[in-house]
Amino acid sequence: MATRVVALVGRPNVGKSTLFNRLTRTRDALVADVPGLTRDRIYGLASTDGGSCVVVDTGGLAGAEEPIDLLVARQARQAIEEADAVILLVDGRAGLTPGDQQIAALLRRLDRRVVVAVNKTESLAPEVAAAEFHALGLGQPMAISAAHGQGVGELLASALAAIADPVAEDLAPAAVAAEGELLRLAVVGRPNVGKSTYINRLLGEERVLTSDLPGTTRDAVEIPFERAGHRYLLVDTAGVRRRSRVHEVVERFSVVKTLRAIEAANVVVLMLDAQQGVAEQDASLLGYVAERGRALVLAVNKWDGLDRGQRERVRVELARKLSFLDYARIHFISALHGSGVMDVLDSVDEAFQSARLSLPTPALTRVLQDAVSEHQPPLVGGFRIKLRYAHQGGRNPPLIVVHGTRVGKLPLTYQRFLSNRFRQAFGLHGTPVRLELRAGKNPFDPGAGKGGARRGAVSRRRRPAPSG
Repeated sequence: MATRVVALVGRPNVGKSTLFNRLTRTRDALVADVPGLTRDRIYGLASTDGGSCVVVDTGGLAGAEEPIDLLVARQARQAIEEADAVILLVDGRAGLTPGDQQIAALLRRLDRRVVVAVNKTESLAPEVAAAEFHALGLGQPMAISAAHGQGVGELLASALAAIADPVAEDLAPAAVAAEGELLRLAVVGRPNVGKSTYINRLLGEERVLTSDLPGTTRDAVEIPFERAGHRYLLVDTAGVRRRSRVHEVVERFSVVKTLRAIEAANVVVLMLDAQQGVAEQDASLLGYVAERGRALVLAVNKWDGLDRGQRERVRVELARKLSFLDYARIHFISALHGSGVMDVLDSVDEAFQSARLSLPTPALTRVLQDAVSEHQPPLVGGFRIKLRYAHQGGRNPPLIVVHGTRVGKLPLTYQRFLSNRFRQAFGLHGTPVRLELRAGKNPFDPGAGKGGARRGAVSRRRRPAPSG
């Protein structure tokens, strides 16, 4: 089980960053400017009808004027090896260049799915623009315009076509794991915040390497663990740093492994350093966890080293920067001395149970009706938005489907109000609650036609506030 990764490669100025922005919706889903192989590598989330993936924007490889730098070529090859598919971007206006041929030669030697994207073809006939790039020997080139969005969705779908969607695959193993009470717990955070120390404290032994030197953990380490009849698989991940502080190639790829650990987890514990507060990387990781709908517990480590005034400042900062994670429990701990460590695990169990809880339709509808009675939806064009009934549409995280009329106009503030009411009514802690709004007839009404609930359907799901 792993997050699918698609790498964008090509010469400088062929439009890789423009394509990246288009795929990730102008970086709305941007994870962070996380460590990479070149100074402008960034990671982001993209989705298509074929599923979702992590897209990696790489630095430009050398063109025809000079040979590909050996160091950059080595780094690019390692980036490609981390990816499940590669999009080679070329410039349709400039035509085929020796630089394109050099990069294609590198890709042909590697066992990776490669799609050639001929960019900047908005004013050209697609067949004509792509014709000469058949010479790269990498299959049928696809003509696109990253700037205008032409062919971009089809390009990503083609890149992912031969790769199974691990997100869909994760659902079945996660459900089986839930039945067997095996909880997959990923511990994530920046380097040197105490992740490995925390896991060693849980285990009662030195199972993972710890050091004051940031970046000691290089890969995701999985360790079985049992407590009070509950079984866990602990995943200690490498820390994610700012790009300027990353020097070794092996560490630059740890971000992919961390994202994959989050993707495969039932619950994520994100550890913060109380002495450093909430950094940009912390907020970015938290945004990713929320975006993927993973259950979450926050552990603020090294709390014992702060005085009363410092502690109050940290609490205020957490409330200000992480307001979009109001569903997550926050624990102030000392992994080194053991204070609060087991309390974190109690909240992990609670989050796990909340994320997979079954919510009866009559109870959901009663909560909805009570919420509407207390606070009516606003008027739209002189007409009241009507919310009629609710039922559960999924778990991990809980998805509540609300049916009514004019629901497409329901403000986000009211959606948050409903999410909070559902969370409070059912005691859901540690997991996001997502809403899907549908306009149409009641499918449980004998007079409703087939597919009545889908007619005119619109979907609005709660998304975390932009982070970082």
